[in-house]
Amino acid sequence: MTGEPVSSQAQARPITISVDAMGGDAGPSVVVAGLAKSAKKNPNIRFILHGSEELLTPLVAKRRNLQNRVQIRDARDVVTMEDKPSQVMRNGKGTSMWSTLDAVKKGQADGAVSCGNTGALMALSMLRLRKMPGVNRPAIAIFWPSLNPQGFNVMLDVGADVKADAEDLLQFALMGVSYARNSMDLAQPRVGLLNVGTEEHKGRAELKEAHGLISKEAETSNFDFVGFVEGSDIPGDVADVIVTDGFTGNVAIKTGEGTASLIRSSLKEAFQYSLLSRIAAVLALTSLKRLSKRIDPRRVNGGVFLGLNGTVVKSHGGADATGVSAAIKLAFRLAEQGFSEKLAARVASAKEPPQDEKTSAHSEAS
Repeated sequence: MTGEPVSSQAQARPITISVDAMGGDAGPSVVVAGLAKSAKKNPNIRFILHGSEELLTPLVAKRRNLQNRVQIRDARDVVTMEDKPSQVMRNGKGTSMWSTLDAVKKGQADGAVSCGNTGALMALSMLRLRKMPGVNRPAIAIFWPSLNPQGFNVMLDVGADVKADAEDLLQFALMGVSYARNSMDLAQPRVGLLNVGTEEHKGRAELKEAHGLISKEAETSNFDFVGFVEGSDIPGDVADVIVTDGFTGNVAIKTGEGTASLIRSSLKEAFQYSLLSRIAAVLALTSLKRLSKRIDPRRVNGGVFLGLNGTVVKSHGGADATGVSAAIKLAFRLAEQGFSEKLAARVASAKEPPQDEKTSAHSEAS
């Protein structure tokens, strides 16, 4: 998937991404390796790296292409995966995660990336960056591999908040439409509301109410509402934006990740079964590589926090250097295009929504 080429003026403008070096499962060395991958591909990117200066300085020094492009900010405390969001909100000021978001808050960075605790990151993001006017609940949006021509669907919410009423789901739809329009150059995105069936009489009361609200909004907001969709439609081609609550969305993405892992393991086992199967694997090597890339979650690593006054991308906690680089790339593209400002305009003028500028925030990580 490719987007429209940016102008030479945009290409010349340096973008600074604030990165939490301490939150991932694999430690700061993988995060720094991800920075190096991004820096190699993008001469216009700069970094503010947050964490233990003692640990980070030698890691950065080993990467030639990071010289004069990384500012290290010493932050000794770390938000762990076990920390509760409420505790982090009270005691997180000295952490690398807080420092990462603070750089965006102060206008020193154009976007933030962290591999850390999702709940804590959302809590601190809301505390430091605040919600956009008119947004009740922020949402986490992800790209999901699909059968659509663009190769991906947008799905939200996937874990920012387990609850969502009808008004929340309407806002998710509007934010998802703006994200799809800007990230995948879709002039008229199709929105589906995830349910246990496609019939209008099925589902909880808030889903039925949301169905009516989204359907009415679609008439004036330049998107198509396809109605209720089912789980099998998430990777399908009936909708470009899948709207759901955070509980359901999070279960769905974890199920998808587990299924992709099962497919890879099963294929490897099947092709190692006998001599003939190993020969078949050699003959099918090109096709197998294409399949592996197609279902590789690292290529689209990065959930975007929508509805905040700033760009925040949550990278998978277990991401390797390729995954970290993909999350940084997404943050860069969104910041480069001023997506937060466009999204704020979309939410603020839901009755008379502006025409979002068609730009691309995502292209496949190579």
